Amino acid sequence: MFKHQIKAVFFDLDGTLIDTAPDMALALNIQLEAHDLAPLPFDVIRPWVSHGAAALLKLGFQMTPKDSRFEKYRQEYLSIYANNLAVNSSLFPKLDILLTYFDNNGIKWGIVTNKPEFLAMPLLESLGLKDRAASIVCGDTIKPTKPSPTPMFLACHQANVVANQCIYVGDAIRDIQAAKSSGQYAIAAQYGYITEEDEFYNWKPDFVVASSNELAQLFMS
Repeated sequence: MFKHQIKAVFFDLDGTLIDTAPDMALALNIQLEAHDLAPLPFDVIRPWVSHGAAALLKLGFQMTPKDSRFEKYRQEYLSIYANNLAVNSSLFPKLDILLTYFDNNGIKWGIVTNKPEFLAMPLLESLGLKDRAASIVCGDTIKPTKPSPTPMFLACHQANVVANQCIYVGDAIRDIQAAKSSGQYAIAAQYGYITEEDEFYNWKPDFVVASSNELAQLFMS
């Protein structure tokens, strides 16, 4: 499958490594109720989680960044979410086993996410992942963010590996673009937060996994 020996595997955070949708949806519904609006069903919110606060505010309040209230509402959402980071968030099934497999077999692993550090780091620490990762690159660690390859190069530098010996796993087109343009292999996580508007099979990843179990089996079999 891969032309080079794999030395490191990097993950997107939301919708790829950690199932953060329950808590991001919880935060949106808390905010909606605070503004006397009805909460939204989880299944409606889940596909938009990878696209961050802006997408959730558009979904919940029909609000775009051009709206004069946008920044106030965005900060409000982020504050609510920061207080509910790890209520129900967890690693996707079998990925705890996969990370342990990497640890035991000399394969480095890390995280490249557009999520800001003040949210990503406490979440990773709460799940016992922060000190295990060989690299962590967040949305405000370096600019520009994905789909730029810049964060991917930094992750390689932190882990002391070269790009063509790395795999990146993500659930958005920006993830695949960032991986490919940096010279890494790209795996698309179809189990992630993918909307009906995403033209999934036009992303041209090197490989597609339908479930986190399939992802684990890909490496461990």
